[in-house]
Amino acid sequence: MSPLPSAIISVTNDLTTDQRVDRTCRALVQSGFDVLLVGRRLRNSKTLMPRSYQMHRMRLLFDSGPLFYAEYNLMLFFFLLMYRYDLIVSNDLDTLPANYLANLIKHPTGKIPSPKSQISSPNLQFPISNLQSHHLHDCHEYFRGVPELTGRKMVTRIWKWIEDRIFPKLKRVVAVNQSVADLYSKEYGNKITVVRNVPFRKSLKGCRDKTSLNISPDRKIILYQGAVNVDRGLEEAIMAMKHIKSDAILVIAGVGDIYETLIKSTNDQGLSEKVMFLGQVPFQDLHDKTLLADLGLSIEKDVSINYHYCLPNKFLDYIQANVPVLVSPFPEMKAIVDHYEIGEFIASHDPELLACQIDAMLNNAKKMIGYKQNLLKAAEELCWENEEKTLLLTIGRVTGDA
Repeated sequence: MSPLPSAIISVTNDLTTDQRVDRTCRALVQSGFDVLLVGRRLRNSKTLMPRSYQMHRMRLLFDSGPLFYAEYNLMLFFFLLMYRYDLIVSNDLDTLPANYLANLIKHPTGKIPSPKSQISSPNLQFPISNLQSHHLHDCHEYFRGVPELTGRKMVTRIWKWIEDRIFPKLKRVVAVNQSVADLYSKEYGNKITVVRNVPFRKSLKGCRDKTSLNISPDRKIILYQGAVNVDRGLEEAIMAMKHIKSDAILVIAGVGDIYETLIKSTNDQGLSEKVMFLGQVPFQDLHDKTLLADLGLSIEKDVSINYHYCLPNKFLDYIQANVPVLVSPFPEMKAIVDHYEIGEFIASHDPELLACQIDAMLNNAKKMIGYKQNLLKAAEELCWENEEKTLLLTIGRVTGDA
């Protein structure tokens, strides 16, 4: 039996919660690839649940900063040199140097071997000879626009120096939405395909028992899921709970840079009965938690170009869980909310005004029923089963030559 073609996908996280990468891995597995996902192990990393592909987490000396990125890319570079692959996938700029340089050494011409010299699995949906490139780069965001780089001119210049030398040479690039694709295409001239970060189609038949979170069945749940970082509107959402008149609780599912700070602030403000922190929730369990919500928040602040053009995981997860949304009026989210009529936009991050908007939504049963009906259509169309076809066509044509 011919060996399966190999795909190695790399990220800088610990593989616990990255849903976009999991979807990419599963799409490649279903197309006949033997997939290995590479990330890093943190001191507090949870044990990974079994998946349909292999996983490897590297142990590093550094957890953050320039030394972390240098160490990670150096280790990944040698890792990629040691293993045979037909396809490697880099995710964002922080994994790009190792992938690009390793592929340049192993495949200096960039050409795919002819069918006679290339072993292909009978399970593969397209011949290996039809792969467009050994290397696919996936832009999850406009990397130099992340809030963590805001105001850090020297660090941003270093990343731009790296990107300027690699990005124009990339043959296959996908981006999370049209806005990010347009930014990179305008800057570097690459042809970039949009593969939106939409979830798998999800069932609505899960358990709706709020008591599983020790919450009364009649109490409304306002949900935020995702990274607990600066400028996500979380400080204001917590303070808004001081002014909420509805019988509601804010549930925060996720961890991040300001997680402990927010817990302390919540306790100091006497809001521990109105705000619940779930910590890190594996993405396999996240949908069941999201089904319990009455309203989903995605209220990032307009502090960077990356936030302005974001299309967050949580926003799309709310859609699959039939949860009406209250979001920032950013282009990508606004287009979807306006098109499907599935929620509303914040007018301000002022806690009192935010509380008024939340109360108005939770107490307008007619509107909320309408949003939920519209969410059914949105969920049917905005799902990975539709989007993965674009990804596979970008990697290699199902029919025809490369």
